[in-house]
Parts: sequence; structure tokens; C-alpha cells
Amino acid sequence: MKIEAALYLIPVNISDAPLHDVLPDGNSVLLKGIRHFIVENVRTARRFLKRIDPAFDIASTTFYELNRHTDPAEVSSFLDALRKGEPVGVMSEAGCPAVADPGALAVSIAQREGLKVVPLVGPSSILMALMASGFNGQGFSFNGYLPIDSKERERKLKELEATSKKADMTQIFIETPYRNNKMIESLISTLRGDTLVCVACDITDPEKETIKTMPASRWRKASYDFDKRPAIFLIYSH
Repeated sequence: MKIEAALYLIPVNISDAPLHDVLPDGNSVLLKGIRHFIVENVRTARRFLKRIDPAFDIASTTFYELNRHTDPAEVSSFLDALRKGEPVGVMSEAGCPAVADPGALAVSIAQREGLKVVPLVGPSSILMALMASGFNGQGFSFNGYLPIDSKERERKLKELEATSKKADMTQIFIETPYRNNKMIESLISTLRGDTLVCVACDITDPEKETIKTMPASRWRKASYDFDKRPAIFLIYSH
């Protein structure tokens, strides 16, 4: 299979589900022809490539690490191989690169220079949570992480709730896994009782996936434990 020179945006699994259940076979074939990767974490990327193909030649592969520690001035050089006509891949720690992910900077540079960018199909926890929530999928906003400070988080939640009701928009956000339960406590103590709350955990995991939507008033009476599990939070007020 001949792979053209492009910046390939390569989704990574978001659970321990078998790769063939969550990624198209075509992705695996294409990956074998790439020897330059922009990644969030080199160790994770190497492990993923070995899962794709145990015979993958890691020794002849170049990795460029792009994360919060990377000097933005260095990122342009990560695309030098692409400028010379070789394919380059971008990988996140999990899910789709360049969405809530530092890989977006590399994509921005490629687009600015008119280099070809090719997004590949794969799991996106944000979109999959929205699909399963039962909320408005026509208008929605992803807000990343909310403030850690309890007062600021409460203010932000009230702001998102008001925006959801006024604009008929689903509001989506994430939290560090070990603070998931505290986030739910904040949601049910801050939001109106009729505001809908969805918590989507371990998406694509055949054994642990849990996606629940209930009004905040019902969450107050429910038992739950989502700590240390990758989760997406969604609210919808109408």
C-alpha cells in the first residue's frame, strides 16, 4: 500500500477493548508505512504500535514528543519529514488527536503551510458520550476542565447551566479521574433539580462501560463510584 505524504491524525484506543473492535483495519495497514510520529508520550505510542503489529520496527522510527512541556518553537521542525515528502503521524495518549490534545498545534502549522492533513476514523469519548447521553446533538460545547477551586467551579457550573437553557446547548466537560466523585457532588449540589446530568465512564470497554443520564435530583439519591475511571460529564437544561 503506497502512503502519500500527509499528516495523518491517528486515533488511539480509549479502553482495553480489542483493537479490531474500535479501530478500522485500514488504520493498521497505514500505520505500518509511517516512520515519523508526533506523540504526546513516546512510551505510550511505542506500546500502541506494538499492539497494532508486534513486528513493527520501532528502532527505525522517529518520535517527536508534543505535550505541555514542549517548547512551541520546536514544533514546526517536527514536520520537516513531511515537507520532504514523507508521511507523518500524530497520536494522542488516547482517543482522537488534536481534540482536547496538544497535537492541534502541529495540525495548525500544517494547515498554515498548505500541507495535506488526513484525519482517520477512531473512538472519540466526547462524541460517543454525546451520542449516548440523549442530549441535544445539534448544539453543544466542549469546555475542557472546569476550575479546581470549589467556588470557581460552582460559578462555572451555574454559567454552563444558564447557557444550556438559554441557547439549547449540551455542555460537555472532563475531570481528572481521581476527582470524578467530587465533580458529581458539585454537580448535584449546584445545579437545579431538573437539569439533566450524564456521566459516561470507560467508553468502549465491554465490561466496565457505564453511561447514565438522570436529573440532578435523582443523582442526589443515587449511589455511585466513578473515581479513577476515565469519564466525560454532560449537562443539559431545557
